[in-house]
Amino acid sequence: MHAYTHDNKKLFELISEGDETAFRQLFHQYAPEFRAMALHITKTAAVTEDILQETFLRLWLSRDKLKEIEQPRSWLLRIVFYQCFTYLRRQAVHHKAMATLAPEEPVFSPEEDMAYAFMQEQVALAVQQLPPQAKRIYLLSRGQGLKIPEIAAQLSLSPNTVKNSLVRSLHAIRAHLEQSGLLFPMLVLWLLRV
Repeated sequence: MHAYTHDNKKLFELISEGDETAFRQLFHQYAPEFRAMALHITKTAAVTEDILQETFLRLWLSRDKLKEIEQPRSWLLRIVFYQCFTYLRRQAVHHKAMATLAPEEPVFSPEEDMAYAFMQEQVALAVQQLPPQAKRIYLLSRGQGLKIPEIAAQLSLSPNTVKNSLVRSLHAIRAHLEQSGLLFPMLVLWLLRV
């Protein structure tokens, strides 16, 4: 067993070499602080534990990059905050989706409305970046609600061509949403269904 100091940079170096004892020490050093922060933001104990696990899992999976990190605590905090706000954004979009499906639901908070608007903007931006034919097919499918055979007939294409184009477009949109930090709640899955 190594003699560790509380020097986080040194702990990061040891973790980068696969030292599980250093990893446990860092976890025990920061878990209480990060747990309290995540619980304060998310207000949900189960989610808080998931965020904590995800944070330290990312640390372990990124150990080949740890030697380059100058501010270990700041780096870990960014992961915690990112996880918390991703959860809040997902919740906001989920609540908005439920409101769309059940309009009698109550009015949503400004944060939830902003998250939903952001998601819609990102989908629209991703659609604008599609090639012209793919964009036309996507808009006929999602904007006008046409089925694949109807789109194929309208554009004089085979149904297979239309379906393949939709699949490629959906992959491109999903990739764009992932890069924007959006995960896939029910509404996003509905928007992107084939």
